[in-house]
Amino acid sequence: MSRLFHRMLRDRTTVAGLILLVLIALMAIAGPLLAIAPAQVRIDQRLMPPSSVAWFGTDRLGGDILTNIVLGAGITLTISATTVAIGVVIGVPIGLVTGYYRNWASDALMRIADIALAVPQIVLAIAITQTLGPSTKSIVLALSFTYWPFWTRLVYAETRSIRNEIFVESAIALGVPAWRVMALHILPAIASSIVVRTSIGIGGTILAAATLGFLGLGTPPPTPEWGRMIAESREYLPEAWWYALAPGLAIFLTVLGAYLFGDGLRDILDPHTQQPLG
Repeated sequence: MSRLFHRMLRDRTTVAGLILLVLIALMAIAGPLLAIAPAQVRIDQRLMPPSSVAWFGTDRLGGDILTNIVLGAGITLTISATTVAIGVVIGVPIGLVTGYYRNWASDALMRIADIALAVPQIVLAIAITQTLGPSTKSIVLALSFTYWPFWTRLVYAETRSIRNEIFVESAIALGVPAWRVMALHILPAIASSIVVRTSIGIGGTILAAATLGFLGLGTPPPTPEWGRMIAESREYLPEAWWYALAPGLAIFLTVLGAYLFGDGLRDILDPHTQQPLG
């Protein structure tokens, strides 16, 4: 862990991504802690440009856009973190079991995962969310249902690649139970791939959640949501350019931070690209 931390600090890409993610997370935490309430409706101040009073301007109802972005950060990160956590909890065990055992059951599970991967994830998420109705819970369920195959396919391939390694075969020959072999021998060996996929998956989940919000399938009003804010701003473009710019910039920076951090972790954890510490 110490060597990993030093490599992380030396990698500019990883540090830049981590800083962006930390800033967005602090913004999401600050809202509830500071008791920030949704921006009030003030029709007389609608569509005001950025100023010292409203740094990011006001929306169609006169609400402060910066306040809505701060509150929307909490919703976005909650959806992303919950979805990724569910995908890992479901996908990783299935990938381990199907990669370790070689029978008809593991083949059947992988065919199910392949079918789920064959359908565009956003299309399937739209169908599920439309059926369940717009809500935060619907988005989490829809995205979780469509994202677990990514971790299953990754862990399956990694498990199959090291299934015949000497340290795994030695553990099996010594009579170690299968669950201990998977949990204590195989899982630590593929943990780096899971970590990288998880960090990158956060960015993809944020984009998917924003897309659902843009289509009106996200968290319903009055709770602020970045994707819905962009959708509401369309009819006021290009005059009220700040209306779409602020939430769009928030989505861009959050996704950029997740991808930079994941890309940096991939280079750090890859043994072929690691450089000795000086």
